[in-house]
Amino acid sequence: MYGILLKLAYDGTEFCGWAAQKNRRSIQDTLAGAIRTLDPRGTSPRATSRTDAGVHAEAQFVAFDTALHIPPRGWVLALNQHLPDDVSVRSARAVPAGFNPRFANRGKRYHYDLLLDRVRDPLERLRAWRIGWQLDLPLLRSEAALLQGTHDFGAFRSVRDVRPSSVRTMRRIEFEEQNRGRVLRVVVEGNSFLYNMVRIMVGTLIDVGRGKLPPGTVTRALAERDRRVAGTTAPAHGLTLEWIDLLLPDGAAEPWPL
Repeated sequence: MYGILLKLAYDGTEFCGWAAQKNRRSIQDTLAGAIRTLDPRGTSPRATSRTDAGVHAEAQFVAFDTALHIPPRGWVLALNQHLPDDVSVRSARAVPAGFNPRFANRGKRYHYDLLLDRVRDPLERLRAWRIGWQLDLPLLRSEAALLQGTHDFGAFRSVRDVRPSSVRTMRRIEFEEQNRGRVLRVVVEGNSFLYNMVRIMVGTLIDVGRGKLPPGTVTRALAERDRRVAGTTAPAHGLTLEWIDLLLPDGAAEPWPL
C-alpha cells in the first residue's frame, strides 16, 4: 500500500461537515467516493480537522492509502475529475502508508470574515457574517488581545465538547481590514481548538463591540469558564480553515503542484 497526502479546499455551504453522517452529504464521503472510483481498495480518507457544517477550508490536509502506484500529479488531476465543483484537491504528495495527519498537527489558523454593511450583499452571503450594527473597533481589538496566550477556554466551547481539558494556547488573534474596510477579517491561530471555539470567540467580541455585552466580558469568561458568560456563537458560514501547521513524516515526497 502507498500513502497519499492531499491538500483539500472546499466550500462547506452544502455539506454537513467533514465527518460522514448517514443520509447526509459530507466532505469525507464525497472524497471517499472519488477515491473508490479510482481504487476500490483505497482506505477511507483521514482528515487533520473535523470542520463543522457550513465551515469552509482553504487547506485541509487529508491522507489515505492505496494499492495504486500513481504519481501525485495523477492523483490531483484524476480525483478532481470525480469531485463536485465545491471540493478540489489543491495538491498531493506521497507519504508512508498509514500516516494520520490528525496526530501530526502542530497548530491551525482560521479566519472569520465580517461584512460591515447595513444592507445585505448576495455576493458575500455564503462567506461572511453581515454586521449591520456600529462596532467599536478599538474595543474589539483590546478585548481580542486578552484571548492571546495560554488560558482555560471553557467558556468558549460548545456544551457538546466533553474533552477533559479546555486549556489551549492562542498564538495570534488579529483584525485585518479588507475591501477598503468593508470586510473585517478576524485571524485566529492556535495550537488546538475546542468545538465551536472560534465562532464563540468571534461572537463574543462582536457582542462587546456593539454594546450588547460590557467591556471586560472576555476577562470574566476566561476566569469563570462558564459558557453563559460568553456571547453569541457566530454563524458557521463566515469561518474558513486557512492553514494547518503539519509535521510531515520522514519519507514524505515533494507535493504537486509546488
